Amino acid sequence: MRFDRYTVILLTLRADAPVMSEEEAAELQDRHLAHGAELQDRGLVLARGPLTEQDDERFRGFSIWSVDAETARKYAEADPAVRAGRLAVQVMTWMMPAGNIQFTKVRAPRSIAEAAADEE
Repeated sequence: MRFDRYTVILLTLRADAPVMSEEEAAELQDRHLAHGAELQDRGLVLARGPLTEQDDERFRGFSIWSVDAETARKYAEADPAVRAGRLAVQVMTWMMPAGNIQFTKVRAPRSIAEAAADEE
């Protein structure tokens, strides 16, 4: 049996994350969203989004990448929220029977305001 392999990244809230004002956190989130949208536009990220209603509140985001683990880690570690010490990167390979899943290119939000407007 053939298997498709994808790199998966789980973003977790660091225990030692810096304390930020609401304004600082919102500005960092906008830069985080813009970074991810750019990677998605370039085809490096196939799907990504926040995690909610999970058992472990440290889990913040999940993404599926079209590139190898080393390359994905390099780009994920360049995320402004990771560089600021708020999020940590966990990288793994996900395998499934070939052709089991397909991804459609979509436009990703680049800011909190854009993401909120999409919900309306």
